[in-house]
Amino acid sequence: MTTRPSSPRLAAASRPADPARPADLGRQIGIIAATCFMLIAAAVGTGAFGGTSVQDLQGGALDSDGSFLAPARPAFGIWSVIYLLLIAYTVWQALPSQRADVRQRAIGWWIALTAVLNGVWLVTAQFANLPLTVLAIFALLAALAVTFQRTVVVRRERVVDAILIDGATGLHLGWVSLASVANTAAWLTQAGLDVSMPDVWGIGVLIVVAAIGIAIPILSGGRFAPGLAIAWGLVWLGVGRLTGEPASVPIGITAIVVAVLVLVAPIVVITMRSRRGGRWFTP
Repeated sequence: MTTRPSSPRLAAASRPADPARPADLGRQIGIIAATCFMLIAAAVGTGAFGGTSVQDLQGGALDSDGSFLAPARPAFGIWSVIYLLLIAYTVWQALPSQRADVRQRAIGWWIALTAVLNGVWLVTAQFANLPLTVLAIFALLAALAVTFQRTVVVRRERVVDAILIDGATGLHLGWVSLASVANTAAWLTQAGLDVSMPDVWGIGVLIVVAAIGIAIPILSGGRFAPGLAIAWGLVWLGVGRLTGEPASVPIGITAIVVAVLVLVAPIVVITMRSRRGGRWFTP
């Protein structure tokens, strides 16, 4: 069920696009260039062209045993999904039919910025130091938060939009939200921060992650892609603490409980909206 657009931007997204402008072609080319940079930077940053492998970056600080808040290695497989969606989006947005699209105009350059910052983080991890990786990942997180907000405000009831814009941006935001926590924990651990009660601090951080994971669907009308990525990372964080090093049963169990809460939150929001006769859902 659909509802009447509730804002000028929402209404604009439902109107036919204005005629294409030269800036629209520039945006399409810019997004292609940004995605190419991201892929090349990813190859360089992960050591595909030589250099240090991912698990050994920063002296192993970013590996699954780098801190109490690091997910197990399989969690990082989500990057493949995010990259595939971003590549598919890049191809789709380059079509002539998308050149003057209102939604593309609203979010295109922001998605390009997130692709560039994604690549910058990987290159920073390969060639710089941990404090700079923390700065880079929080810059990426901020850009993703703005991009996601714009996808919520300017939306379209189309499957392709839901998958290639809402889904890709949501997964990217959710994963980087958790990755920023792990990155910061790795930095503080390598810096020699003496935490007398790591279990307590770890659980405290996970409570904050839970608050963020629950707030996102509430503020976005039930978007579930960010929570899906956060929960994915949390489950593997729990596996890492329950089966690997550094071991922590309290953190492991808390991570899995928070993952469930984050997954359930958008379902509750969607259910409540549908009972009130609201729009169904977007990823």
